[in-house]
Amino acid sequence: MTGSPGPSGALRPPAAPRLPGAKVLARAEAIDRFGPSRSFRLVFTNGCFDLLHRGHVEYLDHARRMGDALLVAVNTDASVRRMGKGDGRPFVTERDRTAVVAALESVDGVTLFDEDTPEALVAELRPDVLVKGGDYEPGAVAGGAFVKARGGVVATVPLVEGVSSTTLAERIRRSG
Repeated sequence: MTGSPGPSGALRPPAAPRLPGAKVLARAEAIDRFGPSRSFRLVFTNGCFDLLHRGHVEYLDHARRMGDALLVAVNTDASVRRMGKGDGRPFVTERDRTAVVAALESVDGVTLFDEDTPEALVAELRPDVLVKGGDYEPGAVAGGAFVKARGGVVATVPLVEGVSSTTLAERIRRSG
């Protein structure tokens, strides 16, 4: 039997899963729920999450373990296009990308951002921990200087070797 021990030490069933739709928040609601007035350690990260894969799942799980709650900011479709990720990107709409990210147990909230970087959102939220993938230098993470100046932590998580949305997209294109 799985679950956690109850008051008597007996195992109880796991809690019901949180509904993904309830975790997708408008920016104002995300700031209200996860912003400066919170009483818990907030971990923040951002990304496109266009083709969700094992690397994303492990990265978000690792990030969540750095605090009490994980808020993920997902690039809007327009901001992904401005990033120059390639023809036809994003493959998956922002609505679908936020829904899929929100379905992950490690994720406590998801919101969209349309700017080229999440710096303004980071300043509004004031996270305790700012996390990016290992392909970023900690000193180059957007919003990192703000977080560090407030006594927070900027961390990077190692990438899963050979796994990326770009690599996956190339494999799909080659397969016809």
